[in-house]
Amino acid sequence: MRTTFGEYVRLLRNKNKLTLTQLAAELNLDAANLSKIENGKRDFDQKRLKRLSEIFKLNIIELNNEYVSDKIGKHIYETNCTKELLEVAEEKAAYRRTLNRSLQTL
Repeated sequence: MRTTFGEYVRLLRNKNKLTLTQLAAELNLDAANLSKIENGKRDFDQKRLKRLSEIFKLNIIELNNEYVSDKIGKHIYETNCTKELLEVAEEKAAYRRTLNRSLQTL
């Protein structure tokens, strides 16, 4: 999805006709903090993903993928990563996967 995670939360909230105050209460947040999340001024707390998935009846794995991909995308943007650096990072991730598999077979 080509939105930030905060924008995604806003889309879900609007689609389900919830106010900032209503969703914030469901997430145990105040409306000002939820507004900052939706506007990209504050990060969503990963501990609240499960509750968000329950509120909107979303698959937690897919929701977590949206969350993590946004975190990675934000980091790539903030550090001005090159394509070459990303390719090396993917190689390192692949290597870590093989290490993990090796440890599981021990």
